[in-house]
Amino acid sequence: MRQNDKREFTTPPKLYRIGDIVRSTPFTRQTIHNYTTMGLIEESDWTEGGHRLYDESVFEKLRRIQQLQGDQKTLAQIRDMFRTERMLQIS
Repeated sequence: MRQNDKREFTTPPKLYRIGDIVRSTPFTRQTIHNYTTMGLIEESDWTEGGHRLYDESVFEKLRRIQQLQGDQKTLAQIRDMFRTERMLQIS
């Protein structure tokens, strides 16, 4: 970078592949895929090769899913809760 170059820049968000998430959580690759398909978690982007990428918020979402399952909530109930929360955030 040249000394006189004062252009603004941003730090890109950290994105995680499924393998990164599996290594950092108790969830399997198949579970992460299933949760994505069910709409419990959402990918943030895709690699050029077609792999899903998730942002840091996926870890908190997975913690919530784990806690709610411990409270005897079904995945369908959790999905409905998350949808309701998203709808409330939008309005």
